[in-house]
Amino acid sequence: MDRPMRRRALLAAIGAGLAAPRLLFAQAAKTPRVVVLFAGDPDEDEPLVRPFFEQMTRFGWVEGKNIAYERQSGKGTRDYLATMASLAADSAPDLIYATTASLAKAVLAETETVPVVFATNSDPVSAGLVNSFARPGRNASGTYQSAGDVDLRRFQLVREAIPQLKRMGAVFDRGASDYQRLRSAHEKAAQSVGIELVSAEFTNFEAIARILANFKRSRLIAAEITPSYALIGRRSEVATLASLNGIALVAHRIEWAEAGAVMSYGADVSASHRRAASFADRILKGAKVSELAVERVTNFELAVNNRAAEALGLHIPKAFLQRADRIIA
Repeated sequence: MDRPMRRRALLAAIGAGLAAPRLLFAQAAKTPRVVVLFAGDPDEDEPLVRPFFEQMTRFGWVEGKNIAYERQSGKGTRDYLATMASLAADSAPDLIYATTASLAKAVLAETETVPVVFATNSDPVSAGLVNSFARPGRNASGTYQSAGDVDLRRFQLVREAIPQLKRMGAVFDRGASDYQRLRSAHEKAAQSVGIELVSAEFTNFEAIARILANFKRSRLIAAEITPSYALIGRRSEVATLASLNGIALVAHRIEWAEAGAVMSYGADVSASHRRAASFADRILKGAKVSELAVERVTNFELAVNNRAAEALGLHIPKAFLQRADRIIA
């Protein structure tokens, strides 16, 4: 080999040697990083979000192999919400999965570039998460778990489960992203089935004990918990307080029935998380989040915690139990 050829070979070898570390780094950097935000304790919330992780695995995203998840807890407190959202956004992940509307809204206040996928009970347009269902137009999209007459249907089911019920309480979070709409819809639905709704509202969690005690003094035997970031993350505490006051809780998500509510009726949360995974999959593969239409989850589930009902001296009709999608005995 003559000198020019040897020189070119040596330069090529040196170039390959210098490029190798950069290539390895580039390959490592290709592993997407997804921050998953929970409202409460991850130990309680992650099992409920498991359908998201399982669906991501079906799409080929295997944790520890070609995707990395970072789980962050909102600690069930609204005071920590902005801090958590800021930390998540500042870490510049490839995607943030917000499991409630409040989480998504807090993140969107911190970043206009990081893609955000949400799963929410709130109307994402009125909550300010997207510009429209068909064309989100912002750096967020996802699933919407509410639909049409779901509140009306829940009150109809309450009348069937507890036939003697004429009056019941309702707890509203003034900090909810669409508080006014929620209150109006619930009060109208209750009135239409002949239930007098005794409404109470709060701005901090400490008020919940007082509200439930007031319901007891008013001789109410049941109360509805409406969508609230401040309550879903501390649902076990709320259920315990309700039990101590002899109040049967009714709610919109199965997490509440698992925590001790007597009944829940609402959108299938598992289906919502699975559909959210399809958004994450497409975004990580290059789709623009602003162009992914929001999807409405139309599967509904009725759960009855018969153990909680019996502890309160309530006897749910057998025919009603037979219609439940899930019974917690």
